Amino acid sequence: MPDIKQARIIILSTDGFEQSELEVPRDKLSAAGATVHVVSPDGETIRGWDKTDWGQDAEVDHAVSDVSPDDYDAIVLPGGQINPDILRTKPEAVEFVKKMHNAGKVVAAICHGPWMLVEAGVVKGRKVTSFPSIKTDLVNAGGQWEDSEVVTDKGIVTSRKPDDLDAFVSKIIEEVQEGKHDRAAA
Repeated sequence: MPDIKQARIIILSTDGFEQSELEVPRDKLSAAGATVHVVSPDGETIRGWDKTDWGQDAEVDHAVSDVSPDDYDAIVLPGGQINPDILRTKPEAVEFVKKMHNAGKVVAAICHGPWMLVEAGVVKGRKVTSFPSIKTDLVNAGGQWEDSEVVTDKGIVTSRKPDDLDAFVSKIIEEVQEGKHDRAAA
């Protein structure tokens, strides 16, 4: 069982991420001892969305083209409506999520973040949750949606909203410490 203190975790995001859904996992996973890198499509600083208006910037460590799934144990996909809607139009971001999934790494998405799982083709046959407004998208992609604060299926961790962040981060840590997850490639 790998120790979270040895884990390397990516948070993949762009402008319009829900502020708490990037900051809380980044800060709590770092506090647990993991190395956490914020990655964006272009490697530039990204701006958050804080409930009803633009929020604070988040510093970015790398562009997605400059990192390899081989170097990481998990990926976290924050929500917000804007962020995942933009990310799912970026082939390099979608491909990165698919490669993390296919390598058996932990893939975690919260709120609207599961849109990236749909785009990467990794939802079919999986138990998932999300913000309620994208439930139909997940079901249409073959997901088995349920209304729970955190749902896990073979290392794929999903949650509904900011209120679920504590359970979401705890489950990410647990899944990382379980190691590689066997699942069919997308």
